[in-house]
Amino acid sequence: MIYVVGHTAIDHISTVHHLPDRNTSTHISDRKIFFGGGAANIAAGIAKLGESCTLVSCVGDDFSGTEYDLWLNHLGVRQQFFCVHGTHTPTAFMFTDSEGDQMTFFEWGASKAFATAPAPALPFVHMATADPDFNCRVAEKSEFVSFDPGQDVFWYTKEQLGSIIANTDILFANQHEVEHMCRTLGITRTELTARVKTAVFTMSGDGSMLYENGKETFRIICRGTPRVPDSSPGPGVHAGPVSETLREP
Repeated sequence: MIYVVGHTAIDHISTVHHLPDRNTSTHISDRKIFFGGGAANIAAGIAKLGESCTLVSCVGDDFSGTEYDLWLNHLGVRQQFFCVHGTHTPTAFMFTDSEGDQMTFFEWGASKAFATAPAPALPFVHMATADPDFNCRVAEKSEFVSFDPGQDVFWYTKEQLGSIIANTDILFANQHEVEHMCRTLGITRTELTARVKTAVFTMSGDGSMLYENGKETFRIICRGTPRVPDSSPGPGVHAGPVSETLREP
């Protein structure tokens, strides 16, 4: 059983002609709604790969019976939810203009409950974006820990980041998150990779790097592909390695 801890969210992604200045408005030319939340997407990927998976997340009382809820159940994702009455399921509102610039507003909603929720002790857990304190408490209690701080890396204090990495077996991050972790902890990338058994870093146009016990052991180079805007490793990058790690003898 793989447990995945973090956000379940609804993503509203809109296209606008331009991002408006303060106290002005603009027209939305296109809007789509997607099943979001890094943890929920990773759990879905793991389930599709045939592994048993439980999603530990916070949702509002607006989630039960929705298409998202039914889809996760259809995939076989077990739900270990903190259902917070009177709140919304976390929701992201992303706006992209004709130049590709973006602005995002994220309503944590029910995810605020992570801060005071009891942390479970888990045998095998992947932790995605969530409340830093909750993730630290889960990591301290769990046996095998995979960690992707994502955009929430900026909310971790030095003490929290040091604590969770000390209990992490596999670390996922992009180059910006790596740089931020190194600045926060006052260490080099080499020292960061030496603190975990395995690290997978995506470096935008420079491809991806695999480190084991502090040494780079494999690199995937991007060739003949247009440069994609920087982002954190996606659910596909996480679901595969996490599932395969569980299968190893």
